[in-house]
Amino acid sequence: MSTDDIIKKLTDSIKVTSYIDNELFIKYNVKRGLRNEDHSGVLVGLTTIGDVVGYERQEGGPLKAIPGKLIYRGIDVEDIAESLQKTHRFGFEETVFLLLAGYLPSKEELDSFNELISEQRRIEDMSKFSILQLQGHDIMNILARSVMIMYTFDEEADNTSRENLMKQAVSLIAKFPTIIAYAYHSMRHTYQGRTMAIRHPKDNLSIAENFLYMLKGPDNYTELDARILDMALVLHADHGGGNNSTFTIRVTSSSGTDTYSSVTAAIGSLKGPLHGGANLKVIDMFNHLKEVISDWNNEAEIKEYLLKMLRKEAYNRTGLIYGIGHAVYTISDPRAEILKVMARDLAKEKGREDEFAFLELIEKLGVETFMEFKGNNVNKRVCANVDFYSGFVYEMIGLPKEVFTPIFAMARIAGWMAHRIEELNFDSKRIIRPAYKNVADRKDYVALEQRSRK
Repeated sequence: MSTDDIIKKLTDSIKVTSYIDNELFIKYNVKRGLRNEDHSGVLVGLTTIGDVVGYERQEGGPLKAIPGKLIYRGIDVEDIAESLQKTHRFGFEETVFLLLAGYLPSKEELDSFNELISEQRRIEDMSKFSILQLQGHDIMNILARSVMIMYTFDEEADNTSRENLMKQAVSLIAKFPTIIAYAYHSMRHTYQGRTMAIRHPKDNLSIAENFLYMLKGPDNYTELDARILDMALVLHADHGGGNNSTFTIRVTSSSGTDTYSSVTAAIGSLKGPLHGGANLKVIDMFNHLKEVISDWNNEAEIKEYLLKMLRKEAYNRTGLIYGIGHAVYTISDPRAEILKVMARDLAKEKGREDEFAFLELIEKLGVETFMEFKGNNVNKRVCANVDFYSGFVYEMIGLPKEVFTPIFAMARIAGWMAHRIEELNFDSKRIIRPAYKNVADRKDYVALEQRSRK
């Protein structure tokens, strides 16, 4: 039997052996995707780090949709964003401190924390050489392998004491932008034949500014570019314990494994197109719509095409309008609302106001069309999520698509480490181990010489 034959037999068997009747999930009250029947998440843990609010529970009744709220350590992210915009400050570092420590830092504490982040940005020569030797087209995969390389150079890699966990957290948060920038330039040099420009991070720049400097070079970004990237990092820094990548880091941390293994697993989760890769789907869809819609102001034409997409008759025939809908948010995603306001200013600066107006119209009509297509059911209430605008923002800043999802990781590493530290510091530690109901029929063992397959 040839290799192709055995692979085909193994593949064909999946059709039978992996099939489970949907009715069995109802029969055994199994929460698919850890979701309740009303689409809310199954409660599996407690946290003091963040909260994602999109609905209210009504006693004896259905869920009530409400405007979305994102809370960091008890503080509304909208209040954080408003303060940063009023004072014209970069705020990601302050947000990181809040998530890790649980409180807002004083000016003295924030200055000292910024100095610590600055000290940790540079990558040691051996680590840098190892990272630059990694090859691949996908920066997320290079980031994951780079994190495992960091394990090799950490003499206390397996130490899970509070102090060491915090040291590792600061180191990873500080180094992620450097690794991503280096990985991009290395990939571009290897596969696109471009000159590899490796710029050392600067001490006097914020994390957002440093990333733009390392990626694009001096004088190739504006102050607004840096401020909107900083805000995007703030908005992506955490999203509660239930999102897929954060749950991944909590699950792996509960086993007692090292920080680098746990973070690598979270990166793998975030890479998925249903999670961190969603903004790429939105920008691809938007570029397609710019080509096929003849009049960007014609609501009837736009709506008709969106309806075709929902019917799986147009675009990639998945039946999805990317960037519309969220697992928790119903009426609004606060991250999308904040980013949209700043995106409008950025579009003016870049001379892309027509495109922004078109995107905003797609948001409005996308929500309307989806609701009409699915029916006005509370479980189907949808809004634009943060991915709807983030990809367009990154494109206007002049960032390559290859770093869109890594930027998400660059922000979310702050929340990941806060949740890892919390998971490992419960008084009563318990490995996360849910159950699966086996619904396969029992079979008798058949001796090898008596088996036959046609």
